[in-house]
Amino acid sequence: MTALVKPLPLDLGPLFEVLAERRPPIRVELGRPLDLAPDGGSSWTTERLADLVRDTAAWLAAAGARPGDRVAVVKRNHWDYVLLACAAARIGAVPALLSDRVPPDGLAVLLERLEPAVLVTQRDVLGTARPAGHDLTRLVRRTVCLDGPAEGALTPDDLRGHPVPAVHRRPDDAPLTVNHTSGTTGVPKLVVHSTRTLIRRLAAFEARRWPVLSARRQDTVASAISFAHGRAVTWTASAFWRAPGTFAILPDSDPSTAAALLRSHPPTILEALPSTYVRWQQLAAGPQNPFRDVRLYISTFDAMHPPTVRTFLSASERRRPLWMQGWGQTETGPLTFRFLTRGALADSEQRHPTTRDLGRPLPGWVRLKVVDPATMAPVRRGEPGLVLTRTGARCLGYLGESDRWEAKAAGPWFNTGDLGVRTRDGRLLLLDREVDMVPGLSCVEVEDVLHDRLPEVEEAVLLAVADGRPLPVLVTGDGALDGERWRRAVHDLPPLAEPVVLDRDAVPRTGTGKVRRHELRERLLAGTAAFGSGRWT
Repeated sequence: MTALVKPLPLDLGPLFEVLAERRPPIRVELGRPLDLAPDGGSSWTTERLADLVRDTAAWLAAAGARPGDRVAVVKRNHWDYVLLACAAARIGAVPALLSDRVPPDGLAVLLERLEPAVLVTQRDVLGTARPAGHDLTRLVRRTVCLDGPAEGALTPDDLRGHPVPAVHRRPDDAPLTVNHTSGTTGVPKLVVHSTRTLIRRLAAFEARRWPVLSARRQDTVASAISFAHGRAVTWTASAFWRAPGTFAILPDSDPSTAAALLRSHPPTILEALPSTYVRWQQLAAGPQNPFRDVRLYISTFDAMHPPTVRTFLSASERRRPLWMQGWGQTETGPLTFRFLTRGALADSEQRHPTTRDLGRPLPGWVRLKVVDPATMAPVRRGEPGLVLTRTGARCLGYLGESDRWEAKAAGPWFNTGDLGVRTRDGRLLLLDREVDMVPGLSCVEVEDVLHDRLPEVEEAVLLAVADGRPLPVLVTGDGALDGERWRRAVHDLPPLAEPVVLDRDAVPRTGTGKVRRHELRERLLAGTAAFGSGRWT
C-alpha cells in the first residue's frame, strides 16, 4: 500500500515533462513515424516527446477542447494514441481512445454516446464511414484530421500558434480516460477510468521495483499492442518510469516491420498481442531470430495457446526465460498472473490446463470468488461458476449504459462474465466466456488442444450450437487443412462438427486481435441458438 501513501508523480497530462526532469534519458525507436508527427522521424527522446505533447495540447485547445470535454481519437494503431491522451489530459479534457477496427456502425454509436468536443482522426476513418451511411464529422463539434485536408475537418496546421495552456489538475476520482472493451460480442462498451484507478492503482503498482518484472537500465523493452487500449496508458507510465535504455515500439504485427526493428534493437522484455505472437512465430523459428535476448515475455490481452508460448521460450537463448501471462479486463486491469517456463509446457498435445491455468490473484490487491450463475451463491473450490472480482482498480462505469453496468457490478464486486474453476490452492482455471459456453465442455481447452496438435492452424474458434455439435472454425495460412490430420487430432475429443477452414483475412477481428465471435457466428450460423445467456457481456 506504499504506492497509495507516496504516489509516484505519474499524472497523465505532464507525464513526459516529469519524466524528462526526473528520470534518466531514454530513446524510443519506432516501427514507423508517428501519425501525430509524420515528419518527426522514428527516433525520439523524452524531451522531444514532452515538447510534442505540449504542442498537441495547444492545438487541441485551439480546436475547442476545454476541461471536462471529451476528445475522441480514432486512427490507425500507433503509440501516439497515448501521446494524444496525454495532450488532452494536460488541458483537463478526457481522452476517449477508439480503435479504427470498430466497424462504422459501432463507431457511430460510440461517438453518439461520447458527444466529444473534438474528434482526432484520419481520412481513411472518415472515408470508410461514409459509404456505411455515417458522416462522423456531424457527430462531434470539431474534427481534426491528422493526415491532411478532409471534408468537414481541420488539420493540425490550421490550429498551430495557440499558446500552450497550463497543466490542468483534476481530482483523483474524476474521469481521466475512456477506453472501449474488445467488442467480440457486438458494440464495445465505453469504460471510464479515473486517475486513481488507472494511474494510482495500476500504473503505480507496476512502476515499483519488482523482481523479474521490472525493467532495468540495460534493458530494451519492446511493445506491440493495441495502443487504443487502456493497457497502453498504464504500460507507458510504468515502463517509462523504470527508464530502460531503449524502447522499441511497433504499430502493427507485420513480420517484416517487426524483423527490421527488433533485429536493430533486440528486446530483452517483449509484450505483444496474442495474435501478434502467433503471426511472429515464423520469425522466432527463423535463422535471424530477433528474440534471442528476451528474458521476459508478457501477454495480458487474451489467453495464449501452448505451442505459441513454447515457440518463443525456445527462441530465447537465455538460460531461464519466463513468460508472464496476465488475465484481466478493461474494466479492472490485471487480476491474476502466472509465470510459464519451458518445463511447464514440455508436455505437448495433451488435454491439460497449461495456459488455461491463469495463476493466482495479485496478493493484497485483488480478490476473486466463483459463484453459481443462477443463484449468485459461492460454489465450492473445484466447482465451475461465474468469476467475480473485487479490486480497487475497478473502473467508474460504462458511459451511456448505466443499466449494463449495474448488471455487472454487485456492490464492490464485478462480474467478469467468465466461467472458471478455483482450485484448492487458489489458482483460477479458465473455462469460457459465459456467452460462448457449451455444457460439459471447455471451448478454450479444445481450442488449445487443436493448436497443439495442428501447428498449421493459426486460430481455432469453437462456436456453440444448442441443437447440434460445436462448430470448429480453423484459420490456416492457405485456408486448407488435411482431412486425415484433422481426424487424428480430434480422436479423443468430444464430438465436433466438421470444421470450417478459412484464411487469415476471412476472420473478423477487434483492435486487440481477438476474433469477433458474434460477427463470425452470424456469418456461419445465422439463426442458430447458442447455450450462453450473454447477460454479462
